[in-house]
Amino acid sequence: MNTIDHFTDTPLQVGSHTLTSRLIVGTGKYATYELMGEALERSGTHCITVAVRRERLIDAEGRNLLDAIDSSKYILLPNTAGCFSAEDAVRVARLGREILSGLENPGASWVKLEVLADTRTLLPDPIETVKATEQLVAEGFEVLVYTSDDPVVARRLKNAGAASVMPAGSPIGSGQGILNPNNIRICLEYLKEGDPDYPVIVDAGVGAASDVAAAMELGVDGVLLNTAIAHAEDPLLMADAMRHATLAGRLSYLAGRIPKRLYATASSPEEGVISLKRR
Repeated sequence: MNTIDHFTDTPLQVGSHTLTSRLIVGTGKYATYELMGEALERSGTHCITVAVRRERLIDAEGRNLLDAIDSSKYILLPNTAGCFSAEDAVRVARLGREILSGLENPGASWVKLEVLADTRTLLPDPIETVKATEQLVAEGFEVLVYTSDDPVVARRLKNAGAASVMPAGSPIGSGQGILNPNNIRICLEYLKEGDPDYPVIVDAGVGAASDVAAAMELGVDGVLLNTAIAHAEDPLLMADAMRHATLAGRLSYLAGRIPKRLYATASSPEEGVISLKRR
């Protein structure tokens, strides 16, 4: 059982939702809804995020984003993108639950929570994020929360009841990849201590397939991305690459890499070799 064809991974469980893919893909920034639909298909994703602020659901031609998505095929994860206070984020989360409640395969019970500090960095506001998490959990939401890679904040968000903590690899849309893998490792240690199945998902900042593989090799349970596919020169080819990178990184993590050493180690055996020296 050492080939991809024979590999069977356990599904990713996030709250009450079971995902068959560990790659979560956003629906924003695509040139057309048709391109978005094909990219989602090629990515192999099972869960897609949807910004539910009303002005983000309608394109320049007046078409509704939700009409372009097969809600029987994907689990929809509403997000609070564009919110800068806990109050605003909670209001948008409630709106998302209302909008998606009538669809065939909604994620109406959950929300991807973003509470940003400013428009320049799009970094999360930790105080407002914790506040919004506590309130949404109290209202029965399963909260997947975007945060920085600060392990202390990550642990506080889990303690606040978050169904998944999602540390950023780097700033949203920056394409810089995983800037601080050591912090991600500590986040994993803090969040999974005594709870190894707790889902930790890297959210934001990846730009290439190698970034996704690197994140998965750290041991995170999934990767959430949008811009890396939507703004690639060839979004469909990049969607293929991200699908394979997620699987490759997961397989590599499960296989267990060899330790890094300062000096070389011969790959050929040194014991039991017949000497060819002349006698």
